[in-house]
Amino acid sequence: MASGKSSFKLILGSSSMARQRILAEMGYEFTIMTADIDEKSIRKEKPEELVTALAEAKANAIMSRLQNTGMLEKDAHTTLLITADTVVVYKGMIREKPCSKKEAREFIKGYSGGHAAVVGSVLVTNFRTGASKGGWESAEVYFHDIPDEVMDNLIDEGIPFKVAGGLMLEHPLTLPFVDSVIGAADTVMGLSKSLTEKLIQEALLKEGLTPGVQIVNQGYIS
Repeated sequence: MASGKSSFKLILGSSSMARQRILAEMGYEFTIMTADIDEKSIRKEKPEELVTALAEAKANAIMSRLQNTGMLEKDAHTTLLITADTVVVYKGMIREKPCSKKEAREFIKGYSGGHAAVVGSVLVTNFRTGASKGGWESAEVYFHDIPDEVMDNLIDEGIPFKVAGGLMLEHPLTLPFVDSVIGAADTVMGLSKSLTEKLIQEALLKEGLTPGVQIVNQGYIS
């Protein structure tokens, strides 16, 4: 993992507290920017394609903002931008953040005594070279029965409206009812540590980098 004093600057393109905490746990110092895009305007049939497209759109929006303000030209340091996106897949249906209390309850009730998959993307863009390295990972979460009272408390706190599929694995109200996780818990939380570290190292390589992102097999894009 990285030390706090890296030879490059790092920007996390996300307001997610979970992603910020995960990246800090990896040993990186970073600044935060948000993309402020209309995520609902970007639609894909497959969850892997959707999270990839959203991570790309976030990166493009942030880079455009930095270019318009002249910040990229003024900074001679190598700067990496990390963007990410996560969706939940339940019975073949893609779930993003619930839009209402009714939808939030339907989401959580479906997980009770059941399971759901989580698909998360990571994209690392090197401002100096213009190259992007990205990929996606998936995990599955199995739940015990979740009492109605817990559902009510989660909704009253507004937790489901902050995360894809209304699912915040690490929340104290949720965690006791998690039976098991197949895959990495940090993937469920929004940022795979292993994938992020791999992509950072790939984005820093001087040889073999080409602008743009293309999907290839087994969840790796470059």
